[in-house]
Amino acid sequence: MSEVKAGLTPNTLWLAEEFGTNDEAKKETVRLFGSEVFDTPKPERLIQRILHIATNPGDLVLDSFLGSGTTAAVAHKMGRRWIGVELGDHARTHCALRMRKVIEGEQGGISKDVGWEGGGGFRFCTLGQPVFDEDGRIDPEIRFADLARHVWFSETRQPMGDAPTGPLLGVHGERAVALLYNGILKDRSPGGGNVLTRAVLGLIREDLATVAPGCAGDLVVYGAACRLSEATLKEQSILFRQTPYDISARA
Repeated sequence: MSEVKAGLTPNTLWLAEEFGTNDEAKKETVRLFGSEVFDTPKPERLIQRILHIATNPGDLVLDSFLGSGTTAAVAHKMGRRWIGVELGDHARTHCALRMRKVIEGEQGGISKDVGWEGGGGFRFCTLGQPVFDEDGRIDPEIRFADLARHVWFSETRQPMGDAPTGPLLGVHGERAVALLYNGILKDRSPGGGNVLTRAVLGLIREDLATVAPGCAGDLVVYGAACRLSEATLKEQSILFRQTPYDISARA
C-alpha cells in the first residue's frame, strides 16, 4: 500500500449477502443443537471463503479455540484435514456432536454448495494431567507411564503405545531411550532406582538385549542423577539427560 502512487488504495469488502452473518450462524447452530448456545458463532460461508483463500484440499487446518466447531465442520466438508482444540465441556457435547452430524451428511451451512453427502471420521482426544507444575518441577502425582509417553515423544516425535513396565522405553532408529522415575526399579532412595548407576545400567542393557539384540546406537537415559563418569558415558555411547531440566528443555 505504501507503494501506491496514483488511484485508489484497494479495499477488501466481504458482504453479508455473500458470506453470511452472526445471525445466520446462530440459526445454523440452533438447527444443529436445538437451542442457541453461542453468542457470536461464525457462518460457514465466511469460514469457507477464508479456507478457500488460505488452503488447498488435503491441507491441515488448526483452530485452537474451536467454539461451536464451525471451522472443523467447514474444513471437513471442503476436504481439508483439521485439528480443533477446546477447553470447555462443549468440546464433547457440541463440537463432537456437530462433527458426527457432518460425517452423517447434515445439509446445513455450505453442504449443498460443495456437494457434501457425508463421510470421513475424527478422533476425540483428551489432554492428561500437566507434567510440570508452575515452578517447572515434575508434578509428584505424575505416574511413570505418563512421563514415559512425554519423554518418548519429546525424544522421537512418535507416540508411544503401551507403556513399558521397566525403564527401557524402546528403540527408535539406532537410539534407545530409558527413563528412571517414580520408583520404576522399586527403589525411591536417593542413590537407588531413579539414579543411573552401573547396576541400573546393567538392568537397562539386559532389557535392551532382549528388545533389540545387537543395537549399537546411542542409549539416552533420563534420570534424577548420574553416578557414572564422563569417560564411561562416552565409552558406552550414553547420553544422560537430567530430570526435570532436560525434559522441559526438549519438550
